[in-house]
Amino acid sequence: MGNNNGYLPLFETKSSRRPFLIKLYVLTISVAICMIWVYRVRYLPVEGVLERWAWIGMFFAELWFSFYWFITHLVRWNPIFRYTFKDRLSQRYEKDLPRVDIFVCTADPQMEPPIMVINTVLSMMAYDYPPEKLSVYLSDDGVSELIFYAMLEASRFSKYWLPFCKKFNVEPRSPEAYFQIEPLDDPVKTKEWLFIKKLYGDMKNGIEVTSKQGQVPEKIRKEHKGFSEWDFVSSRHDHQTIVQILIDGRDPLAMDDEGQRLPTLVYLSREKSPQYPHNFKAGAMNALIRVSSRISNGPIILNVDCDMYSNNSSSLRDALCFFMDEEKGHEIGYVQYPQSMMNVTKNDLYGNSLNVIFKMEFPGIDANGGPMYIGTGCFHRRVDWKRVADIKIEGNARDLEEECKVLASCAYEENTQWGIEVGLKYGCLLEDGMTGFSIRCRGWRSVYFNPERKGFLGLAPTTLLQTLVQQERWSGGELQILLSRHGPFFDGYKNIPLKLLLSYCIYFLWAANCFPTLYYVVVPSLCLLRGISLFPKASSPWIHAFAYAFFADRAYGLVEFLWCDGTFQGWWNDQRIWMFKRTTSYLVGFCDTILKMLGFTNHAFVVTDKVASEDASKRYEQEIMEFGVPSPTFNILATLALLNIFSFIGGIKMVISDVKNKVLDLFTSQIVLSGLIVLINLPVYEGLFFRKDSGRIPNSVTYKSLIVSLLACSIALH
Repeated sequence: MGNNNGYLPLFETKSSRRPFLIKLYVLTISVAICMIWVYRVRYLPVEGVLERWAWIGMFFAELWFSFYWFITHLVRWNPIFRYTFKDRLSQRYEKDLPRVDIFVCTADPQMEPPIMVINTVLSMMAYDYPPEKLSVYLSDDGVSELIFYAMLEASRFSKYWLPFCKKFNVEPRSPEAYFQIEPLDDPVKTKEWLFIKKLYGDMKNGIEVTSKQGQVPEKIRKEHKGFSEWDFVSSRHDHQTIVQILIDGRDPLAMDDEGQRLPTLVYLSREKSPQYPHNFKAGAMNALIRVSSRISNGPIILNVDCDMYSNNSSSLRDALCFFMDEEKGHEIGYVQYPQSMMNVTKNDLYGNSLNVIFKMEFPGIDANGGPMYIGTGCFHRRVDWKRVADIKIEGNARDLEEECKVLASCAYEENTQWGIEVGLKYGCLLEDGMTGFSIRCRGWRSVYFNPERKGFLGLAPTTLLQTLVQQERWSGGELQILLSRHGPFFDGYKNIPLKLLLSYCIYFLWAANCFPTLYYVVVPSLCLLRGISLFPKASSPWIHAFAYAFFADRAYGLVEFLWCDGTFQGWWNDQRIWMFKRTTSYLVGFCDTILKMLGFTNHAFVVTDKVASEDASKRYEQEIMEFGVPSPTFNILATLALLNIFSFIGGIKMVISDVKNKVLDLFTSQIVLSGLIVLINLPVYEGLFFRKDSGRIPNSVTYKSLIVSLLACSIALH
């Protein structure tokens, strides 16, 4: 819709009111919650210290669940959806489109294979955008000669891949993803398709063979001056800056196979020294910001993880529709795309699709003021694009490389505001979330955009441990933002609306969810063995409030999950991972964050492994849960699973031996609760006692968890 002056915006926003049935559900659940509170206060035990404190603990856990339920539905109440008009963008600004710098970050060639990295790079180079205004930078924090070799090969392959993509309007523009699709019934296209596929296959084979060998052959090293830099690399933690402009987009000779300009392509490995903190991904991003400002200085920056390729060649133009809108564009600091995964199983074994978050929560957060920055698939404003549109970068490639070495040196940030007031924030494991929150506190708006064709596709963890470790970092980082001096209690409440702060609390409070969840998983089971009732009798009318609150909420969650393209089994898997995360990842994340903030431990950034063994990959495809290695996380999971099965068996035994059925009336809720936890933990029991493959739970974990769970049950019984 245009305004009174006939102006047509570059994007529009549509709101979506919640259906009546959803509003009725929220109202009735609210009534049930209030009834539960009344019951807890009215029937507080007056005799027995243990009984009273167990009851009070249940009340506080339920108060927490109620608060968290409230902020979750506050977000879902009035979602909005964004739509762009790229045709209007082209009509008005095609000749004045801003330069765009794209940052791709990698840190370990073993966990993030070179062939995967360059597929992401190639997909970014192939955007539907003027190539002379596009620059792609790779930050290699692992200073890997193998990554540099792969980048060199990608620069050569791009001369054929980019014109092929544009000629046939290829989607997606990651070669690996595209060549899994059969060519169309077009003889001309089929011929070129086979030719390009062979080129890609040869390149892929060469890179993978070299990667297995672990070093680049001397013959290949002589092909480019950049390889000589590795003669001076002591280790990945102690080396000089390496900057190599593999394609200089300003060079008239930098042409593809059809004589068209190529985008700029740069390899960067910033200097590292044991004497200086390197600040993990935030440090790498800040080095990229400085280096790119000297080479291309694009006013718009896109950053992606190295496993997240472009799945939509129009994403860049979509983002510009927000930044360049004449009425609202000047308010927007960043445009966030969802983090979509391409390798989740049919039933989402580890709950990694994040579909409910990105389809239900983020549109609501956008309505309340704008999403957080999630670290990948995000377009940022560097400066006002109009003010830098005419700035020309001078100097040849060799001179620029030498100048940029200083910008990426360890000492450059000393006694500056980098990492404090400039660039990405330091001192937080979730540097992206902290940075995004800081941007919002400065008055900028953020926008969430989820187009019909996904903008980016990445890799989800393929083992349970990888999933839980990732969740540990995310939850701990969100808690650190909450408690930091730049968080809601200090800067946030003065600059961000309360409704948006409460929306962010869904994630800020992830880690804190561990305590009420653990209480509900452990205490009712132990009290069942001890004969302490914590819920209304089955014959009491008060039981209806508890039953309705639980089953109606789970039913709503199921409908929501199915609406987000999930399956029933996928929802059940999601319930399992929900409990696993809250009882392990969030607990470790909470404790680790508090210890770090008190100065007892140091920050450590864990790269999520993108590679699994062949056997583990097969089990993942078959949706068999992967354990495989000893871990304190698995100790907790196994102990809780065994504790509840012992409690459930004890409860059933009490019911069978009770002639008057008083036990069943008194303890139905606790028996049902233990039974549900047992059902959720069926893969854990299989891993403990029945599986023989390498993905089973190690014997050491089994023995430890048996001892602890039996000891806990013994104490409860006596």
